[in-house]
Amino acid sequence: MPVTSVDRASLETKVKNMYSEVATNPHGEFHFEMGRAMAERLGYSPGDLDRIPQEAIDSFAGVGHFFHLAHLQPGEHVVDLGSGSGMDSFIAALLIGPTGHVTGVDMTDAQLAKATRLAPHTDTIVFRKGYIEETGLPGASCDCVISNGVINLAADKSRVFHEAARLLKPGGRMAFADIVTEQALPENVVCNADLWAACIGGAAQQLDYRAAIEGAGLQVERIEDNSGYRFISDRARKATAKWGVKSVSILARKAD
Repeated sequence: MPVTSVDRASLETKVKNMYSEVATNPHGEFHFEMGRAMAERLGYSPGDLDRIPQEAIDSFAGVGHFFHLAHLQPGEHVVDLGSGSGMDSFIAALLIGPTGHVTGVDMTDAQLAKATRLAPHTDTIVFRKGYIEETGLPGASCDCVISNGVINLAADKSRVFHEAARLLKPGGRMAFADIVTEQALPENVVCNADLWAACIGGAAQQLDYRAAIEGAGLQVERIEDNSGYRFISDRARKATAKWGVKSVSILARKAD
């Protein structure tokens, strides 16, 4: 997948600013939905949501549900790329139990501070600052990589998938949700950092996206459309209609 020509410094600043707002002002106005009602509509179990911090759910800005694909087991090690305020990390911690471990990685200080504050005082879950394409974590160290609505924000998605493959043990899997498009976006949209930060401008054409996953050495096993996800601003909805911007959940596996 080619590296896009968006201004990376501007993109990082806009993404950090927007997701700082997501953490500190979750009931503000955004291009996308957030919170518990959306999470339940996407497929999250109300029972699981009742067991994790409400503040993390308030700042949930994911785009799909993928835990039915991940099949997390007790004792497994999980890395959450772009963990935000921690909702998916907390759900993962429920599934892997006290003998497992979750590491959430995020670049936004406000998100990290919120997730860390909400995390239980155990060794099961930890949040650390880092980039999803270069986490600094040891290779072949986890059973499953998860991510939700974040990879579309990366200018070089191939690097993200190579990093995920590096982190996974042989036979490990990557279960995640993200935004893709049916038609390739025009250059004026791709170069717009505001639209990237809104989870639109960075969305890759779905066949190119799959090729990037498989080019990193991960075999795609399943792709599901998330019909329950929707953008809410007029600008975002117009992009959805024009270019087929949509949410998908994906399961991919590293070879044994």
